[in-house]
Amino acid sequence: MRELTYVAKRTVEWREVPDPKLRSDGEAIVAPVAATPCDVDSAILAGHGFLEPPFALGHECVARVVETGDAVTTVAPGDLVVVPWSVNCGTCDRCRAGLTAHCATVPYMAMYGAPIGGSWGGLFSDLVHVPYADAMLVPLPAGLDPVALASASDNWSLAWRLVAPHLTARPGARVLVVARGSIGLYVCDIARALGASEVLYVDPDPEHRALAREFGATTAEALEPLPQSYDVAVEATGRVDQLGLAVKCLSPEGICESAGNHFRPGELPLLDMYLTGVTLRVARDSVRAHIPDALALAASGGVDPGKVVSHVIDWEDLPAALPEKHLKPVFVRNGVEDGS
Repeated sequence: MRELTYVAKRTVEWREVPDPKLRSDGEAIVAPVAATPCDVDSAILAGHGFLEPPFALGHECVARVVETGDAVTTVAPGDLVVVPWSVNCGTCDRCRAGLTAHCATVPYMAMYGAPIGGSWGGLFSDLVHVPYADAMLVPLPAGLDPVALASASDNWSLAWRLVAPHLTARPGARVLVVARGSIGLYVCDIARALGASEVLYVDPDPEHRALAREFGATTAEALEPLPQSYDVAVEATGRVDQLGLAVKCLSPEGICESAGNHFRPGELPLLDMYLTGVTLRVARDSVRAHIPDALALAASGGVDPGKVVSHVIDWEDLPAALPEKHLKPVFVRNGVEDGS
């Protein structure tokens, strides 16, 4: 089979590797049918990552189940499923606590799309091995578009986690979103749907701001400190200076969620944070625990993740098209672009 491999800045290529095989009765083989780059993939392609190539790329997709072991009970060949980005067993203490990104059964940080915690391949591959099928795979609810939900493996479900629990605890909260890619736009859509009284989206890209306005947000090109103006802040830029500005805008006991991949060091306004009583969370998401709720919100019809999809591109064009600068392209095969 072919595995899309990152080989150099803005360069990927197909490489032939052996087809994956079932090694136990709890495993599955799946074939991605709608796959999309995560915001961090864009940083890797731009040469900003910390891992040396070559390695298989991709960790967001909806796939079709090809084969399952005899003990698999939750999915069957032919099913469309969301494949979470992190590899997890579902049965260790951490997984049972919802901390699937920190599974104690597999090497630490085991994931698709980067050689961290072992080599698990990438979701821009013709076939993918899933070692814990019942724990990992989530059936895509009937009626949901695989193209629109290709990002449920990570960014869409992460966006749900960044804002939904806080709006449940603080109905009508004011939400600040400082972003550069798809995560922030998904947050705008989700926050509006879940009753945020105000959403401000900050991004220098005018096309991104226009889309945020379609989701009901007000927008700004740059963030000015607005002390005690927002109850929840979401930072998804990977820039520490932007994170620092975001926390300065929080009301007393406000919450800041940082989903940026901070490859570069920086300083935070710790005294301001101390005086305001800020809660700051910087984290890789244990996404498997949140996928069902994020899909349920999508199925409710109150949100429209498909609006964030910027391009729908044929699977065979991955090597040429993936390095191009697009907001959220989805690569499809087997007629999935028409929902089949």
